[in-house]
Amino acid sequence: MQHPGNGRAEEGAEFPQHLKVLRQLGRGAYGTVHLCEDVRSGSQVAVKHVKNAVRHGKSMVREIHLLAGLRHENLLHLIDFCAVARDFDDVFLVLPYMPADLHKVIQSKQALTEKHVQVIMAQILRAMAHLHACGVAHRDLKPANVLISGDCKLKVCDFGLARGDMLEAGDEGEQAGVLTEYVVTRWYRAPELLCEARDYGPPIDVWSVGCVFAEMLRRKPFFRGDTPQHQLETIVSVLGRPSPKALAAVEHRAARDAIEHGCTDERHEFKSYFPRDSSSTALDLLQQMLVFDPAERASVEQCLEHPYLSDLHGQMPEPLCEDAFDFEFERPDASSEAKGEQLPREELQSMMFEEMVQLQLIMEDGGAAKEEEDAPEAK
Repeated sequence: MQHPGNGRAEEGAEFPQHLKVLRQLGRGAYGTVHLCEDVRSGSQVAVKHVKNAVRHGKSMVREIHLLAGLRHENLLHLIDFCAVARDFDDVFLVLPYMPADLHKVIQSKQALTEKHVQVIMAQILRAMAHLHACGVAHRDLKPANVLISGDCKLKVCDFGLARGDMLEAGDEGEQAGVLTEYVVTRWYRAPELLCEARDYGPPIDVWSVGCVFAEMLRRKPFFRGDTPQHQLETIVSVLGRPSPKALAAVEHRAARDAIEHGCTDERHEFKSYFPRDSSSTALDLLQQMLVFDPAERASVEQCLEHPYLSDLHGQMPEPLCEDAFDFEFERPDASSEAKGEQLPREELQSMMFEEMVQLQLIMEDGGAAKEEEDAPEAK
């Protein structure tokens, strides 16, 4: 029998006393996510249980760092980082509960009207605008990383691959030519990543959002390559031959061969890939997002100001990002890391412990401020 104030999600998983496990929501590379009841407030929350957290290296630190620091209604954020001792193995990250993700919605029989698509697109782009203003690129945007509620409010999640500095030497071995296999599920990966470019930035997220946009309109993925090279061929067969400038920037021989192989004289009209009732305004925006050359691709701000979304964008005031996110912990400063080796367990534990302490201090400050607001005024 499960203790009313405690839950065991699986053998050996001891949840904090105030979290009552209701059911498992999912399982991923980092661990499991459970729907829990916070018995102190009665609210339902999602709890990410990460086993042996330090084995995930700086990617785990990075995700905690971003979840704790990001504050935007369309970005997932930490509600609580349950207290741990300095020498710990597992961590429990408490997050807002969102009942579905966009992948499930697209795959369902639920109607997706143009208004639904506009509202979803506006929110995803707002999330990216804030993230980019904070100096961060998400790098792993796909429908499964867009959590959504019944009233069409959403939060972008999964910051394990997010970066402030796009490519730093010694970054856990993620050099150009290696990282492309891991950054963004292949179908949503920007051409510059497929071409193993050494320099890339926020436009990679615009491409991924464009792929998600196309998937909502079609109710199935747009570019479905079986390998990185086939993905490039698929993209070029739809969009056509890249400009000479874009081609000149492709240094990787296999990528150039794939582009040439994908070029064909028998291209179909772009609109032929979409339902007949797709609006011309929607397809115009999509074509500006799915541009091979990142320098010619629309920015997030330009997308939000496009006629397809401009009315909604004007109704949504943007919270400011006052400072770029601090990614100092990403920079190699130890001889072991300079050799591409994993940081020592104790150092990773210390980084995560510090994030927990900082979040607890922020929560305490927030609670104290609220008490002052609620206190009766002296007469």
